[in-house]
Amino acid sequence: MKVYIIGAGPGDPELITKKGARLISECPIVLYTGSLVPVEVLNTAAPDAKVLDSAGMTLDDIVDIFLEAQKNDQDVARVHTGDPAIYGSTAEQMRRLREHGIEYEIVPGVSSFAASAAALGKELTLPELSQTIIVTRMEGRTPMPEGEKLADLARHQSTMVLFLSITLVKQVVRELAPVYGEDCPVAIVYKASMPEQRIIEGTLADIEEKWKAAGIKSQSIIIVGRVLTSEDFADSRLYAADFHHKFRPAAPRTPNQ
Repeated sequence: MKVYIIGAGPGDPELITKKGARLISECPIVLYTGSLVPVEVLNTAAPDAKVLDSAGMTLDDIVDIFLEAQKNDQDVARVHTGDPAIYGSTAEQMRRLREHGIEYEIVPGVSSFAASAAALGKELTLPELSQTIIVTRMEGRTPMPEGEKLADLARHQSTMVLFLSITLVKQVVRELAPVYGEDCPVAIVYKASMPEQRIIEGTLADIEEKWKAAGIKSQSIIIVGRVLTSEDFADSRLYAADFHHKFRPAAPRTPNQ
């Protein structure tokens, strides 16, 4: 028996990995985060699979399902939104699985911040402009560790991606504007990759007003950084004429191969 912790991707059912979709089709028990994972992602589940929504469950409730599956020697597809490694609330589940001697495997997924960058048509790491992405959140009900408050991270002036912060835009602007500058570009992407996707673009000077006007209060990624609008960056060395690749390129395939 094994629990598969599967990243379902940002919302578009086609953005789940082939492995994730296969495991959902094979597991007799599918436990998914119904408040975030679209039901279309579960279309590959077997007709006789037990499909359960964990949205109203406590951690103990979830663990009880794992224990029942262990007793019956049944694999479980534990389906989470995005990628399980980023704000997935998966660590406490894995700790309980280890305590009970239950084997588990993580299947990565497309993060909503990657889907947001795709929606914007942007690369978040531009040569000689920003080579670092800080993935963080505004402090709210979950306190931030020492040294990780937004003002501490802002001093790097790297591309910044904020999860779980859409209702705290005012505080985000207050912390970042003195360092990044009020003219620094900002983008808010709501439900990236989904039919309801919306994009709000502005600067630290006006994004708060634009956000208020849009009335968005959930499921959004905030991206801050000069990479969003700058055309003043160096070409990558990857395709430079004098750049030598370590590995031999694969032979081109003919149409019939």
